[in-house]
Amino acid sequence: QVQLVESGGGLVQAGGSLRLSCAASGLTFSSFVMGWFRQAPGKEREFVAAINWSGGSTDYAYSVKGRFTISRDNAKNTVYLQMNSLKPEDTAVYYCAATQFLGNKIVTGSVLYDYWGQGTQVTVSS
Repeated sequence: QVQLVESGGGLVQAGGSLRLSCAASGLTFSSFVMGWFRQAPGKEREFVAAINWSGGSTDYAYSVKGRFTISRDNAKNTVYLQMNSLKPEDTAVYYCAATQFLGNKIVTGSVLYDYWGQGTQVTVSS
């Protein structure tokens, strides 16, 4: 079965960095658009970033643009989220997700993603 396993979360001070990883199995990884989402307590899950099959196209939420970078290694079936200049408002559970809804085109709606990881907690202290 499909499994997405996130890692790399933790506690970091404001201005610091973290790198999240998501290891995928049970699917043809290189044929899925991969996305990162996050959910803070009391808030809805929101789009963070996504990347197409080859990694040649990416999209970011306005709130993280210029600070976060999504990348993927198809040989390792892994997608990454490099998070720099972290802010307390970045505190959330971060999820990776996979979709083939529009083939190789990036989609940002969470309902359009088929598979989800269990999430990893990121806490940014002020």
